[in-house]
Amino acid sequence: MIIKYYFCRLKYHLFEKMGANTIGKEFSLTTFGESHGKAIGGIIDGCPASLTMDYDFITKELQRRKPQTEYCTDRKEDDKVIFLSGIENGITLGTPIGFMIENKDIRIADYKDVSRNNHADFTYFEKYGIAASSGGGRASARETAARVVGGSVAKLFLNTYGISINTSIETIGNINYVQHNKEANALLQQVKETNDTIGGKIKCNIKGCPAGLGEPVFDRFSSLLAGAVMSIPSVKTFEFGDGLSPSRRGSEYIGDGLQGGISNGKEIEFLVGFKPVPSFNIKGRHDICQLFRASVIVEAMAALVTADLIKRNFKINKI
Repeated sequence: MIIKYYFCRLKYHLFEKMGANTIGKEFSLTTFGESHGKAIGGIIDGCPASLTMDYDFITKELQRRKPQTEYCTDRKEDDKVIFLSGIENGITLGTPIGFMIENKDIRIADYKDVSRNNHADFTYFEKYGIAASSGGGRASARETAARVVGGSVAKLFLNTYGISINTSIETIGNINYVQHNKEANALLQQVKETNDTIGGKIKCNIKGCPAGLGEPVFDRFSSLLAGAVMSIPSVKTFEFGDGLSPSRRGSEYIGDGLQGGISNGKEIEFLVGFKPVPSFNIKGRHDICQLFRASVIVEAMAALVTADLIKRNFKINKI
């Protein structure tokens, strides 16, 4: 019976594949690469032709994701994006845009023989029967750099429609970061000194969306946004508006930019909750609080969803 069990497990793993690495239908991003592999990257498909690429903007977006404070990881990557296809003389061709970012600051030894509680190491191994040798592989937040590149191109496309996406840190732990900044920073320092980690919430606003974006009933704008943002490592909660609507009466509810899961032309606002990073008191490099780097990732996912729905609505092939 034991031999039969392991044979069945082996057959299961042989036929299993690493799926679901693509977001979007008409405007899509597929990402590839592991945390400590040679490179990460992606393919953006469906970006209209004749869009002017702003390389400085893309670089600045990647800079926003890099460590910015003493509460961020010590890993230092250049994050220089190399575009491989789909662009000539700074103008998109309408064909797939391939890109890559080399991994240079690699420390595989930090992850040798380490059992990391609450990480995806265990579940990935159970699913595939094999796992990346270091740093969480595809489950690592390193993969999100490719999302930022894809989101940057999506933002450039959305700019042609007057659509903008912005974020701000709402809370650190349960302290409002804007209203009680001094207390929040004191909490961060305390967490750092005790070799612990802490989460919080990020607010995101999408402005300038035309009415009518969203596909009933399973591709509602709301459900696509929630799914995209929940795919970011460490995200555990997603709330439209200020997150208080379930406790309000109908006479108190003022709406949130979506009706029936379709945009109504008003500003769309949502809150994203991040759990504490599970890497603490172990070897390796990690964020004490990932919110300072995560804002641009949230924006990237919102931009990719919005760009996809714009294309579905208007079937654009060129700018």
